[in-house]
Amino acid sequence: MRRLLLLVGAIVFVDTMFFAALTPLLPQYAEDLGLSKAGAGLLAASYALGALVGGIPGGISAARFGVRPTVLVGLAGMAVTTVTFGFADSIWLLDTARFLQGVASSFSWTASLAWLVAAAPPERRGETIGAAMGAAIVGALFGPVLGGVASVVGTGPAFASVAVLASGLAVAAWRTPAFTPEHPQPFSRLTGALRDRGVVASIWFVLVPALLFGALNVLGPLRLDVLGLSALAIGATWLVAASFEAALSPLIGRFSDRRGRLAPLRAGLIGSAAATAVLPWIDHGWLLAVAIVFAACAFGTFWTPSMSMLADRAEAIGLDYAYGFALINLAWAPGAAAGSALGGAAARATSDAAVYLTLSALCLFTLFTLTPRLRSVPA
Repeated sequence: MRRLLLLVGAIVFVDTMFFAALTPLLPQYAEDLGLSKAGAGLLAASYALGALVGGIPGGISAARFGVRPTVLVGLAGMAVTTVTFGFADSIWLLDTARFLQGVASSFSWTASLAWLVAAAPPERRGETIGAAMGAAIVGALFGPVLGGVASVVGTGPAFASVAVLASGLAVAAWRTPAFTPEHPQPFSRLTGALRDRGVVASIWFVLVPALLFGALNVLGPLRLDVLGLSALAIGATWLVAASFEAALSPLIGRFSDRRGRLAPLRAGLIGSAAATAVLPWIDHGWLLAVAIVFAACAFGTFWTPSMSMLADRAEAIGLDYAYGFALINLAWAPGAAAGSALGGAAARATSDAAVYLTLSALCLFTLFTLTPRLRSVPA
C-alpha cells in the first residue's frame, strides 16, 4: 500500500507541477504574444478543456483495460506534450499542447486514483485521498518554482525535465502490480450514477473549487503583475499557498473520516465566500499576495472531502472507482476552464470585482441551499 501511495503521489505531483508552472509565466506569455485577459484565460483553460474531453475515455479505459495501461498512456502523453509546450513559440501551438496535456492528465489521474482507492481501507479513505492530494498540491507548489526557473533559463529546458520525470514514473508504474477488471462495467453504469444524489453533490463540490481556482489563477497573477510583483515573486506567492494546502490536505482527510464529509465542506464554503469578497479591493501587491494565500487554502479545503464522498457513494452503489473518478474530471474540467476563460473574459468586460463577488455569492448559495440537504450522505 505504501509503495502504491508513493507511486500515485508521484504521478499527480508531476502532473500538477506542469499545470501550475504556467501561473508565473502567464504575464510573460500575455506580453510576448499580445494576449488579452480573455486570451490569457483561454491559454490557462486549455488544460482543463483537454481534461474534460479525456475524462470519459480515461474512465472507460481504466474500467475495461485496467488502471496500469491507462496510467501508462497518460504518462506517455504527459511527456510528449510537456516538451512540445516548452519549445512552442506560437499561441495556437501552446493552446494545443496544453489541451493535449489535459487529455493525458485525465487518463493518469482517473486510473491512478482508482488504483489507490481500491487498495485503501474504507475507514482511512479520506486520509489516503488526502495524502495523494497533498502530493498533488506539493506538485502545484513546485510548479510556480519551475515556471520561475523557466522565466530565467527558458521554457524548453525547464519543461523537458518534467518529461524525464514522467518517463521514469512510467517505468515504476509498469513494475507495480495492478488489478485487471474481470467483468468490466458497461458505460450505462456511469450515466446511471448521475441519478444518485450523493454522486451529484460530490461533483458539485469539485466544480465549485475548480471555478474558484480557475479565476484566481488568471486574475491573481495578472493583478499582482500590475501591482509591481515579478514572475519570481508571483511564483513565490503560489509556492507559499500550495505549501499550506499540502500540509492541510491529509489533516482534512483524517478529519472527514472521523467527523463526516460535510463539516470541512461547510468550512471551505464559508472561507471561500469571505476570501473572494475581499480579494478585489486590495491594491497593495504584497498584501494581495497574502490574501491569495489565504484564499487558496480555503479553496483547497474542498478537494479531499468531496472526492472521498464520491468514493463512498461509488462503493455504496457498486460503481467502478474508475468511473467515479472520471466524473471528478468531468466536474473539475469545466469548472477550471470556465473559471479561467470565462473569468478572464468577464473581468475584461466588467471588472475583477464582478467575477470575485459572483463566486462569493455562489459559495453562499451552496452553503445555505445544498449542504442542509446532504445530512443523509454517508460519512
